[in-house]
Amino acid sequence: MILEHAVLDVVAGRQDEYEAAFDEARHLIAGMPGFRSLRLERCLEVPTRYLLLVEWDSVEAHTVGFRGSPQYGRWRDLLHEFYDPFPTVEHYRTVLPPA
Repeated sequence: MILEHAVLDVVAGRQDEYEAAFDEARHLIAGMPGFRSLRLERCLEVPTRYLLLVEWDSVEAHTVGFRGSPQYGRWRDLLHEFYDPFPTVEHYRTVLPPA
């Protein structure tokens, strides 16, 4: 299992609009091969910041499968206008499982 991690900074004042768009966009990713789960968390200290955590079977399921799909085009259209700056996406593997 691979964990995709992205810190998402959203343009101030557009958080409600972003959350509504994300609610629509999450259905696009959920049907992708290799997708396991998704969480979107909002920062308490910085209300324009979100943390996206997506579990995939492999890095390729995300980078090749999802990003190469027509669904990614719709995802991009729904969400990318909200980001400032554009986020860095990283992938992690488990070193120590939850206690």
